[in-house]
Amino acid sequence: MGLTMRLVNIEEGSPSIPQALARLIQEVRYAQASKTTALKVIHGYGSSGAGGDLRIALQSAVQQMSQRGEIRGCIYGENWRRSDATTWDLVKRFPALKNDKDFERGNRGITIIVL
Repeated sequence: MGLTMRLVNIEEGSPSIPQALARLIQEVRYAQASKTTALKVIHGYGSSGAGGDLRIALQSAVQQMSQRGEIRGCIYGENWRRSDATTWDLVKRFPALKNDKDFERGNRGITIIVL
């Protein structure tokens, strides 16, 4: 089975945290139903002053989803590099991920959700 990673920009339109969380859940469900392998979620990292709260809330929600077994796992953008064991395991399974523009860049404004 090949890699299918879809890009989802959650920060677009400056949603409130509840709106962003609802969209995240909707996107994860859609991705699972369509047999997507992973989601690359853009949530921002707080450079404008407000995005930090969105990042924290979304990463917390994703972590809880992982703990409940709703997703296989997540990789925060700052860990999206070959030196991270979880990232490297995923890249070994799907070598095309090395071509992702954020790979090895430490981008705190993204989270990879493994489905």
